[in-house]
Amino acid sequence: MLATYPYAGRIFSFDPAAPIDISLPLAPGEEQVNCFWAEPVQFDVIRVGSFVGSVAEGGSTNYKRVHVTPHGNGTHTECYGHISAEPDATLDRCLRRFLFVGLLISVGPQQQANGDWVVMLADVQHALNSLINYAELVPEALILRTLPNDAAKQKRHYSGTNPTYLEPALAQYLADQKIQHLLLDLPSVDREEDGGALLAHRAFWQYPQATRREATITELIFVPDEVPDGLYLLNLQVTSLVLDASPSKPVLYQLT
Repeated sequence: MLATYPYAGRIFSFDPAAPIDISLPLAPGEEQVNCFWAEPVQFDVIRVGSFVGSVAEGGSTNYKRVHVTPHGNGTHTECYGHISAEPDATLDRCLRRFLFVGLLISVGPQQQANGDWVVMLADVQHALNSLINYAELVPEALILRTLPNDAAKQKRHYSGTNPTYLEPALAQYLADQKIQHLLLDLPSVDREEDGGALLAHRAFWQYPQATRREATITELIFVPDEVPDGLYLLNLQVTSLVLDASPSKPVLYQLT
């Protein structure tokens, strides 16, 4: 049975029983995606006196401590608190809605004179214009799948590799278009080492001059090849951490 979602004067339909999970799972060990020199995810069994929090070890229940670095381990969503010292710049305060109309596009980066691979504004504009008429509908979210879309993205260790990033002009353009939520399959919108400039982060959040407090960036997603470009309902799920970022689970539903 289809459900409906109203947006921009239109009524869209989607199948709530057909979710497309574009998050990467968090699991212990080295075989998981990792960036910015984060330690691998770790699950520790809690031991108190004679109690052991592992059924496999004879305990009555499984009870474990999780060690995770949101910005470095797996899919995560961040708010402007990532680059701000404001005490109330936390994701639980910034992200108050969780359903958005989003547009999925696929774009390949361009190699620059210095050897860097960068997703360029012109290429994104071309992809956007081929899929949507901005005079009729502006999406709330943009889901960016970079090409080539190899499966190795799901377990790649990015630290020290200077991975693909966004042209700052692209981040500025998305802010100008009022796109509130940016999701991408890269470890960061900015260069791995840029001296702290963080130009794309600052441009997307318009920080600090006119900060877009409700805008978010979700990094390290993975969108399988069989998912076509187009409009989707995005369910952006996060944990209720009082922090600038959280592990997240973005889920798509194709809109018709």
